[in-house]
Order: sequence, then structure tokens, then C-alpha cells
Amino acid sequence: MNESLIMKKNLTKKAYFNETATKRVKWKRRNSFYHKSLNKYFSFIIPAGSKVLEIGCGDGELLNAVKPSHGVGVDFSEASIAIAREKFPNLHFLVDNAEDLHLTEKFDYIILSDLVGSLEDVQKAFSNLKQVSYSHTRIVLSYYNFIWEPFLKFAEWSGLKMKQPRQNWLTTGDIKGLLEVEDFESITINRKLLLPVFIPLLNLIFNKFLANLPLLNQLTLTFIITARMKEKHTKDHSVSILVPARNEKGNIENAIKRTPEFGTSQQFIFVEGNSSDGTWEEMQRVQKVYPDHDIFIMKQSGKGKGNAVREGFDKATGDILMILDADLTMPPEDLPKYYRALVENKGEFINGSRLVYPQDKEAMRFLNLMGNKFFSWFFTYLLGQRLRDTLCGTKVLFKKDYEIIKRNRNFFGDFDPFGDFDLIFGAAKLNFRIIEIPIRYRERAYGSTQISRFKHGWLLIKMSLFAARKMKFF
Repeated sequence: MNESLIMKKNLTKKAYFNETATKRVKWKRRNSFYHKSLNKYFSFIIPAGSKVLEIGCGDGELLNAVKPSHGVGVDFSEASIAIAREKFPNLHFLVDNAEDLHLTEKFDYIILSDLVGSLEDVQKAFSNLKQVSYSHTRIVLSYYNFIWEPFLKFAEWSGLKMKQPRQNWLTTGDIKGLLEVEDFESITINRKLLLPVFIPLLNLIFNKFLANLPLLNQLTLTFIITARMKEKHTKDHSVSILVPARNEKGNIENAIKRTPEFGTSQQFIFVEGNSSDGTWEEMQRVQKVYPDHDIFIMKQSGKGKGNAVREGFDKATGDILMILDADLTMPPEDLPKYYRALVENKGEFINGSRLVYPQDKEAMRFLNLMGNKFFSWFFTYLLGQRLRDTLCGTKVLFKKDYEIIKRNRNFFGDFDPFGDFDLIFGAAKLNFRIIEIPIRYRERAYGSTQISRFKHGWLLIKMSLFAARKMKFF
């Protein structure tokens, strides 16, 4: 489509949206359940206090609902911008166009809600997003499921819904493909609303429960894609390697000896957890024997690996944080793989997976293996990102990203004795890209497992249900 034709069509649409701006506000009130639902879904994805841009902001209600610390709304309709400025003087509203965007300020989150269906050139609009994005920017985009087109047309014909200009026919695959072409990658797709009107009991059944079930969620009215910009990094960083240890005396020195050199510098943090085999004394010995290594040792104040991880990370000085379980069943020799995946921006949260390669005979008992496979499927469903192994102890992320997880920890609370789920849930809630690195899981050379299959299995089930309530069925 040539440039002049696009301009003519946009001018026609602009005239339409200017003429109907006041009517659209009234129609939004009539269909308030749908718009309040969108406000809730976007507010779940976007943490309060973020720097947010909404393109195609209309009257500004959605932008205001996500409670930004700095909110900017743009729309090509001068009439809509005038309404938004009057309603929300605490926010900033500008006349601008997604397909000819002049704004260059960078934002944490960019909202495109029910916009792509009206654009003349969707790819150009996506390309323009790069000028208002940085490496951690998240694009949050909603659109309607095209199988609802006959119902929406009937609603317009019958006067239940305001008439719209002709919409683009785009699937989730189309949108993901166009994002990919413009160097964005989708992270999650949330499918919501089987019943877009409020009917008390049916709303609970259809929208809170059925709409979140596999297969049935393909029939929902709205899908919300969260995406990030693909940007390769090459800069090297310092690393803090956290080793939580309880009754692991025979593995402490090997954690130092077997870890390759990578990064600009390495800090080892050993956290001792109420051992009875002389682990603390071994940590002290190793610290003296290897004066050329930056080794910090401490005793945790509480119990459990989760407490050890949180207290150890608070002492970390490196740009990158790594967890290495002291049993060394995840070979320390593999840590550079995690480092490279993070610094090259393959993902923002790197998780180990023990369920790909064949394992040593005694590395993982059969029931543990079956439990891991079940939980990997369940958490992939809950979090919307693929996870094969939720319980692999090796986790790697930038410290600045961990600090964001820590600041948002009150959403889940201090619920996780293992430390794995606190990080996984936090990363997923903040839409970090989660990537898994396969490892060869080895039989431990010293000591015995700290995991109780049935006691800890019951804890995992409780945490799974907790995650379902907080992340999916809200």
C-alpha cells in the first residue's frame, strides 16, 4: 500500500474518531465490564509505579488504571486527547500517530490495547516502537479473537456495541510474526474473557475458571501478548556464585576447584545452614587455602534454602547472581553456559534443566523424576513460559533484575522454603524471558539428599495451588 493512500485512510479514520470521541466515552460506560476487565488484566501485567506509554490511549482510563509513576498517552484524535487531559491531569497526553510516531522518550511498558485492528500498517507501527524502547521494555498488546467477529458484528447491528471501522484480520501467529520481523519476541500470551458481560455467577464460572483452562481458552474474546525487544549484549560482567550448603563438607573445596574462570571477576558466597558434619569449619579452611579467590562465608539466620538464597544474594557484589547447589550434581563446569546465555540476552532468567540428557543411575529417584515432570508441565501452563525443570537448583540472573523481583515480593509473600519458586514466580510475574539450559545431572559424590519426597512433595502441591490462584485464576 503506497504512502499517500495510507495517509488518506488515516485522515478518514482520524475524522471518524474525532467525531465519535464523546460517544465512545458513553459507550465505554455501557460496556464497562469489558473495559474494567481489561484494566484488571493490564494492571496484573504492569507493576504499579512503572514508566508507561499507551499508544492509542483514547480517554486515558486504561493508562490511569495501571498506576504509572510517569504515564504518557498518545492518540491521533485531538478530541480524545482533550477528553483524556481533562479526566486525568496527573498524566501526560500528546497528539501523535502510531504509524508516524515522533516521540523518542524510553518507557518500561508500552500498551497497545485494541489498536492493531485499526492500523493501516501494523508492521510500521511495530517498527516505531523501537524508538521508545530499551532492552527491558515490555510491549503489552491486546486484540480480539477473530472467531468472535460474527458476534461483535451482531452486537453492533443490534445496538449493543458501538460501530467500528473495518478491522484487520490478525491471528496471534500473525502478530507474533510481525513482532519477530521487527526484532521483538513474544514472552507470554494470556487469553481472557469467555463472557464479556457481567452476569454474577456465570461470570465467575466462565471468566475466572473456564477461560483459563487449556483448549477452552482458545475460545476467549481477548488475547494479551507481552513481548520484548531482542537486543544482543556482548559486555562482560562480574559474577557472584552463591553456594547454599547444609552437611556438604566434602563438596565445598570442589566448588572452588571445579568452577572455570569467566566474567570480569568471581565472588563465591558460601551460606552454611545448621550443619552437623563440620561444613562451617570446612568453609573457613577453604577460605584460607584460596586467598587468591574472593570467598565470603556466612551462616544463615533462618532455615531452608530459600532463606539462604535471599540472605546470600543480599551480600553479593557481582553484576550477575548464580546459584550453585553444594551437592554439585549440577557440574560447576557448566556455569559458563549460563553466563553466556544471560550476557548475550538470550533470556533474563536462566534456569537449569536436568530432564533432557540421560542421568547417572542414582542421580534422581524415580518418584522425584515423575514429580519433576508433572510440576514442569503444570508450571508451564500456569506461567505461560516453557519450564521443563522447576526444581533444578541452578538459577542465573542480573542482580538489578533480582532487586526488581525483591521489590515486588509482597505480591506473593515469603512463601517458599526452597528458594526456586520465589525466583521463578517473581521472574514470570515481571515478564522476564525465562530460558532453560540442559545439564547432565550427576550422582552426588558426598553426603545424601536433603529432599524428603513426600513432605516436600506436599509443599510443592500447595505452592502450585498458590501459584494457580495468584497467576492464573485471579
